[in-house]
Amino acid sequence: MMTNFINNQTHSHKLFLPIWFQCLALGAIAVASAVIPVKSQTLYFIYPPFKESLRVDSLDTFAREGTVNKDLGFYLNLAEASEEARIKFREVLITPAPVKPLMVSRFFNSKLGEDLLNRVGNYIQIQGGRNGKYALRGAMVKAAFDSEGLSLINFFRKLPTNIQFDLKEIVRISKLTEIVVKATKVFSEEEIPRLSAIEAAEADPINFANLPDLRQRGNFGVEQQRWTLTDKSRNRTFYVDVYQPQQGRGEPTPVVIMSHGLGSKPEDFAKDAQHLASYGYVVALPQHIGSDYQQQQALFKGLSREVFLIDEFIDRPLDISYVIDELERRNSLEFEGQLVLEKVGVFGHSFGGYTALAVAGATIDFNHLEQECSMGLGMVNTALLLQCRALDLERKDYNFRDERVVAVIGHNPVNRSIFGPKGLSQIQIPLLMGAGSYDPATPFVFEQLRSFTWLTTPNKYLVLQEGQAHIDVSAIDGGISEVIESIEELTLPETQLLRNYSDATILAFAEVYVANNADYRPYMQSSYLEYLSEGQEFKTYLISEASSEKLVDALEQFRREENLKKPIARVRAVHAPGGDVIR
Repeated sequence: MMTNFINNQTHSHKLFLPIWFQCLALGAIAVASAVIPVKSQTLYFIYPPFKESLRVDSLDTFAREGTVNKDLGFYLNLAEASEEARIKFREVLITPAPVKPLMVSRFFNSKLGEDLLNRVGNYIQIQGGRNGKYALRGAMVKAAFDSEGLSLINFFRKLPTNIQFDLKEIVRISKLTEIVVKATKVFSEEEIPRLSAIEAAEADPINFANLPDLRQRGNFGVEQQRWTLTDKSRNRTFYVDVYQPQQGRGEPTPVVIMSHGLGSKPEDFAKDAQHLASYGYVVALPQHIGSDYQQQQALFKGLSREVFLIDEFIDRPLDISYVIDELERRNSLEFEGQLVLEKVGVFGHSFGGYTALAVAGATIDFNHLEQECSMGLGMVNTALLLQCRALDLERKDYNFRDERVVAVIGHNPVNRSIFGPKGLSQIQIPLLMGAGSYDPATPFVFEQLRSFTWLTTPNKYLVLQEGQAHIDVSAIDGGISEVIESIEELTLPETQLLRNYSDATILAFAEVYVANNADYRPYMQSSYLEYLSEGQEFKTYLISEASSEKLVDALEQFRREENLKKPIARVRAVHAPGGDVIR
């Protein structure tokens, strides 16, 4: 482990992996513990039958003075570390992470945070083999509150006891990570672009320069209002931001509901809503009160112990249906009866993507979820940590399908484990699934790539944006933006470029499948995304049902090349159990 760590410091990586691991490192700060007198501890590296040790004071001396004693020299010589690598290693040891200790400590006192610590503690253990989560938590929070901050060496200094690293388990996680990184590269840089190019070549040529530019705002002025709604049946009060054109589009008005993600709020999607409204849509953005920004703030202020309430798996899709109900109640008085509420579109981002897929008909598969949660993939698929919380729900059949919803878009959706192939196969309406190649929160190879092949609806699309990192990075706060900026050789696309891609594809999909406007069908093909990407460093790609079987073949080929054990079940075998990373 030490050898690989030192060597890896001399190489640069794609964003997908560094953000995930740096965020995970920040995430290991937890609740404040009592101050324990600290003596220099020993780190043990266990790979049965071998057991090696390293004293923390050896690392401390190296961090402070640059002096390598015999104890540490053994590992540096084993790693054949160059002088440059040693300098870099020392820098890694002493550089503090830009964190807000109180905020993060409260996060890791939540059930979600404890789940993460428990997973880490399975292979970074107290000497003797007990889960190391409490020792890790105590050392990290004390280091974070210390004047020197949370650096790696300060964390080691604060350890209350000896720690052992289960190298066998760490090697397993490392190998899984390598597979995920390679799969991300292969499918985002090679396979999806290849399949998209094939679809573009097979389509009739279109001069998109002669067609309206969907990236530009429409001709309608936009008005916004806020409603406060109370669903008495659930004792749930929340607000809804409603965007509408200042005048009608000369025909019945299409409606789209937008569902925000975890820790987010309706206002975060105001520009998306305004773009649709400028083309004549009424767009409603409900607040999901148990998983929104206010819930996040309640956690950080010590008013709640949860990142989100588990009933949100139920309440979120019910919020969507309740908003449609409210639009029906207001239609005749406030909208002159012009709203088309038997054919509504739903857009959802991240946890909102789960919400959109649920109202589209996807069902929770507890057996599949339990299997995925037991596989230990939470360290390489962050979204799994959120989904595994659903195991605390009452085990019964949940059906959130709203027949008034006729088409959905899931951007960076949380979905793979909680729905599985069986649950996703229940969706039979048009669906567009958006993904980002740099997404550390809902990794592309887990949460969109395989899920796309499990969908059985004939009108399905997968859109991949190069460089998209789950959310608007320019708007990130809480120290995470500083983490991202600290990653060497990292280049992100301009926010406006990604917004242009999204605005155009969301509008085209809504026009075709919500407004039933056949004039927009030419935009729903890979050649249009190819056109939008011309001359851009970061491109976007679209594939449709036509590429689904070819994508399965590519996944199977990747599996064979990586010697992965279990074969991939094709879409028609929706009940087949899974077993490992790429399936």
